[in-house]
Parts: sequence; C-alpha cells; structure tokens
Amino acid sequence: MKIILTSIGTRGDVEPFLAIGEILKEKGHHVICLFPEQFRNLAEDSGLEFASLGKEFLEMLDSPAGRIMMSGGRFGFKKLMAILKILSIQSEVNKAMVLKQEAVINQEEPDKILHNGKVIYPVVWSLENKGKTILISPVPYLHYVKDHSHLGFNKNFGPFFNKLSYKLANFGLLKTIFSSIKLLSNKRKISQKEIQQALFTNKAIYTISPTLFERPTYWKENLKVLGYHERKKTNNWNPSPALKVFLEKHSKIILVTFGSMINAAPVVKTKIILEILKKNNIAAIINTASGGLVQPETYDTNLFHFVNRIPYDWIFPKIHSVIHHGGSGTTHTALKYGCSTLIIPHIIDQYVWNKIIYKKGAGPLGTDISKINAKNLESKILDLINNPSYKERAKEMGVKISNENLRAEIYKAIVE
Repeated sequence: MKIILTSIGTRGDVEPFLAIGEILKEKGHHVICLFPEQFRNLAEDSGLEFASLGKEFLEMLDSPAGRIMMSGGRFGFKKLMAILKILSIQSEVNKAMVLKQEAVINQEEPDKILHNGKVIYPVVWSLENKGKTILISPVPYLHYVKDHSHLGFNKNFGPFFNKLSYKLANFGLLKTIFSSIKLLSNKRKISQKEIQQALFTNKAIYTISPTLFERPTYWKENLKVLGYHERKKTNNWNPSPALKVFLEKHSKIILVTFGSMINAAPVVKTKIILEILKKNNIAAIINTASGGLVQPETYDTNLFHFVNRIPYDWIFPKIHSVIHHGGSGTTHTALKYGCSTLIIPHIIDQYVWNKIIYKKGAGPLGTDISKINAKNLESKILDLINNPSYKERAKEMGVKISNENLRAEIYKAIVE
C-alpha cells in the first residue's frame, strides 16, 4: 500500500509517525512523510520518503511571541499579547498547510492516511474514502474518559463536567475543520453532521503504553491503545570521545533535556538548574536541543557535559534519572530504560504526564517551567536523586513497557 503519514507540531508530534513508518517500510509498504520542512532529515534518516508542509509553522513557534506562548505559567497581559500575535499569523500559516495537505494527498492518491489531531484535511478526505484514515495520538484524553477531562482542560471535574469538556473540545475541532473546507479546491458541499460523524467513527490509535494509560472498557471498537513505539535513533550518530570519558568518570548521572521545547528565558532557566546541580555535586549531561537550555561560556566541565543532540535510546540505559519537559516520547523512553523522572512541564499534555509519573511513583511532582526557582526546584531534584523508590518503580515499569511488544498489533490495526 501507499501510506501517507502526516503530522503537524514539534518533534514529539512527529516521532510516533517515524516509528510507525519504519514498521510499515519493513513490511514493504510505500511510506510518505508529510511533515513541516524542519523534519525532512529525520524522515530521510529512517529511509522514508518526504513531502513538505513548509517551514512556517515551526518558525511561528520559534518567534518571540511563540516562545512566550510556549513557556507555561499563568495567563497574564504578556501572554495575552503573545497569543494575539500568534493568532494574527496562524490563520495564513494554517491556510497554506491545509492547501499543501490537499495537494499532496490528491497527487499521491494514497491507500491510507495516518494523521495527528492538528492535521485537518484527512478528516475531510475520509468522507469519500471511508475506513482509510486513522488518527494517531501519542497523548491521552482526546476521547471521553470518565475520570478525566479532555486533554485541553487537564482536570478531573467529575463525570458530568468531564463529558462536557470533550463535547466543547469536539465542537471547537468541528468548527475549525468546517471553516477550512472553504479553502479547498474540492467544492463538494459538506455538512457539519458529516464531519462530526467522521470524527466519532474514524479509527483512532493511541501510541501510548497501557502501563501508563489503560484503554477504558467502555470505548468503542474503533478506539485502540497499542503501545509506545520507538524508532532507531542512532542512525548517523556516534558518541564523542569526551562524552565517553564523562560517562566513565561518573557513576551516577542525570540527563537534563527540554527536547523540542523552547521558552522565553533559556539562559535564566539553565542557570537555575546548573547552580542547583553544582551546589549538590550532581553530575549531569545537558541537552540543549532546540534552545530551551543553553550552554554557558564557562561552567564546571568536570561536573557537566553539554550536547545538542543525543539519542535517548542510547543514553538512557547509561544514566540514573532524567529531568525533562514531559513530552510523550521522552516520558515513555525514560521509563522504558528504568530512569526515574522529574518533569518540568511547558504546555498541554506535559502537565498530564507530570501527574501520571507522580501517581505511578516514578518521580516527584514537577513544577511549571515558568515557576521554577532555586528553592522549589532544588528539593525536587534532591528527592529525585535520593529517593530509591522512584528508581525501583521506574525499573518495574520499564520491564512492563519493554515486554508489551505490540508491533504486530499496531501493524494489523493499520493495514486491516
């Protein structure tokens, strides 16, 4: 089959599709990745064909206004102005991406489309191609769960208001999709009822470990939870000699990474973390990645080692704990390799993973990126390092996640 994988967002939104793409390619299918341009190298490193949605979406997020909007914290005047600025840009960016989705999909005429919740056109395409689209979600709570509100609300308001939150979120999604229809070259008349029907009946696969999110028994058959799937990330990467020496030198190391997350004050946030680690003589590898953390001009090279790219499947088995932003992939991978975890959430689903990690006993409850300071973060880092129960629980969960092995199930769910 010819299968298009399409996702919009940060790297955490793309990684689950790359892992699925590798599974499908191994089985001989023709896989095309339709992502923002910045992820071309990732797709090609996995040996997958690439089609571009342009650079504009991630450039928007990386703008000063985007950094403020992505920085967590309370809703104040500064954040309001940042959101208004992004909204003024976003309509044109979204319009361009919807048209690119339509053009590529119509040109390629795929047998199947796998998409995330931010990609609009496949829902419209599914109206004339029933059973050929699948929503892929690496985060929970997009479909009704009795004891939790929709992901966008991130609370347990009780059964009645939880259900209402899903209805409100679905209504907003319905309006977004319906308003995008008028942009398309296909002028077939489509009703809101048709779109709503597609949203409720199209197949959805949560790429989440059942150890972290168990499938509700009352869900309909079209909704599945089929495990976390990890692509091989060590392609075209080798550790530096300095990194090897650092690992040999220290017996207990933590990794600090904010992955693809950015924030409005990376220098300040990095300084807070480094001062706490230095004060307590904690060895750490700092991953600067997309710029949420930065490498200072001077620092204790004996205690800290900086990298701007490091495959998690390579480094996590070699370290004790991870301090990270709380992306779905990082959360799963850290646990898979038995790393106790402290999450510093930035946006949306990261607050959910923070609570899940805490409730599962694999780490302390983390603090919002906008609220961290030397006092409140130090106690949590020391708890992470010194409480053996977190490490023990992470190892137990790692064994369960490693033993899930749902590759055959997710492949069957996609191609059947």
